Amino acid sequence: MKAVLRVFAAIAGWTVLVCVLWVLLLRFIPPPVTWAMASQAREQGGILREWRPLQRIAPAMPMAVIAAEDQEFFGHFGFDMEAMQKALKHNERSKRVRGASTISQQTAKNVFLWPDRTVLRKGVEAWFTLLIESLWGKERILEVYLNVAETGKGRFGVEATAQACFKRSASKLTSVQAAAIAAVLPAPRRFNACAPSPFVQRRQAWILRQMGQLGDLMDPLERERIMQVREDRNERRHR
Repeated sequence: MKAVLRVFAAIAGWTVLVCVLWVLLLRFIPPPVTWAMASQAREQGGILREWRPLQRIAPAMPMAVIAAEDQEFFGHFGFDMEAMQKALKHNERSKRVRGASTISQQTAKNVFLWPDRTVLRKGVEAWFTLLIESLWGKERILEVYLNVAETGKGRFGVEATAQACFKRSASKLTSVQAAAIAAVLPAPRRFNACAPSPFVQRRQAWILRQMGQLGDLMDPLERERIMQVREDRNERRHR
């Protein structure tokens, strides 16, 4: 029994070490490929993708995805517990399933995992979410997300869709254009930022309103001020 336990401990230790080294490596280099990229390459005969560092992406773009996907991004450590509780309550009442994945969780899933909805996959996703929150930091998570997220049929990253839809680099995107790209993220193969449907247009308008209400979270000093205001407001609410 001791020998078996030692084997399991060794396997567990090496697994943790490999995961940590893998995450650390991708802190400094772009992820080469994802499961979704490989799948779309087979279906479409190729994909469009061009890596852009966060500094070469218009600040409106990360703000748009935060407004659309994860408004508490800078305030949590990978998991939005309040959003998860709301999603659970909603799913108990409705046949339309609502997710509560944060940008960190989506990044972990996109980069490291396979497309599945099993408990095992969700557990491994949680593990990698904690790793990237610990070893990457928020800016790197945003940078990777904006470069690997599927933004259209056969297109990955915001640069590919900025070029395809607006004939400009991601560094030149306006708030309206950034919101259009963010609006298709829930279903990028169904919706198209190049030819937005009425639903996408409504979602785009909502995202723009949310961006205005959130403030400039990409400015560290302004973000600190905004987060402090939020904390003070929450404390007063719970007194």
